[in-house]
Formats: sequence, structure tokens, C-alpha cells
Amino acid sequence: MKTKQESETDINRECLDRTNDLEFLYAQIIEKLGENPNRQGLKRTPLRAATAMEFLTSGYTQDLTKLLNQAIFDEDYDEMVIVKDIEFYSLCEHHILPFWGKCHVGYLPNKRIIGLSKIPRIVDMFSRRLQVQERLTRQIAETLEEAIDPTGVGVVIEAQHMCMMARGVEKQASKMTTNTMLGTFREDSSSRAEFLRCI
Repeated sequence: MKTKQESETDINRECLDRTNDLEFLYAQIIEKLGENPNRQGLKRTPLRAATAMEFLTSGYTQDLTKLLNQAIFDEDYDEMVIVKDIEFYSLCEHHILPFWGKCHVGYLPNKRIIGLSKIPRIVDMFSRRLQVQERLTRQIAETLEEAIDPTGVGVVIEAQHMCMMARGVEKQASKMTTNTMLGTFREDSSSRAEFLRCI
């Protein structure tokens, strides 16, 4: 059985190998585009691009249990809890171009609440992956539902997509809105309306 230090060494070696592989591949992309990856302005670009990509997809390596870190508490509170205007950045899985915006999350507690900072952390974990907005919205809602078993959960995301703004139809002012409503928010129109009004 490996010690904690040996396990950490293996993880660090794996991260270094991944960074080196990505750096090599980015250098190839730059060369295939007709540029010289060894000229002064581009010499360190493959490494910078590799580390940026690792950060932007760091959600794949996050552990939800560690992220929540026992920040779920018994509380006799049953009014709506809303965290709105959570900024996020993600990558469209179809073109690997950024999309970004705001996420609004609400839930109706069922004798349990979650630490305030954990909701934005859940949003970050799923947004830092190759994504589509529809799936991202659903994953956030289902994760919160599973974590605290609330009476209802609502998630609304408003985002702008570079794949629509900088290429293709080139519509710079366009925004996409998605929502997932679970439990009471799906079944009871007045609860859903209150949530939407609050955000």
C-alpha cells in the first residue's frame, strides 16, 4: 500500500506528463497553422496554452465529496434559498470555444441546508469541463438535489457563446437561457414563479 507522500508524487508526475503532452500538441497546432512555434512571441505559448486548458477543464479532476467538505447542515428552515448572479466560464464541447455568463440557483430546504460557498463551487466544478449549456444546467440541479434532498431545486443559466459570436452566424448580442426545475419548482407554478421573479 502506498503512503500518502507516494500517492501525491504519482499525482504530480501524472500532472506533469499531461502538461508536457498538451504543450507538445499545442506546438504542433501552431506549426500546422503556418506559424513558427519557436519565434520569440510564441516560444512559451504552448506551455501557457497547456496550463490554461488544464485550469479550464479542472472540473474533471475534482471530487464532489471533498468539494462539499461536510458543509451540509440540519436546519429547520423551509423558505426558498436563492444564490443568483454566479459568474462562470466554460468551454463549448463542439468547438472548444468559451461560453460564459451567470447562473442562478434556488432550492426549498427539507430540513437540510448547504454551505453558501458550496453552490458556486458546484457551478465551477461542472463548468470547468467541455460542456453544453443544457447539460451544465441539469448537472448543477441534480447534484444539489442529491446532496441535500430539498423539496425543490431550480437552476437558470444565461450565457453568451463565442461559437455564435466569433464564427458561424456571428451574432454578438445573442444570449442563451436554459433552466432545470426539479421537485416543487417543476410541479408547483407558484413556487416556480416566485423563484423566477426573485432572480
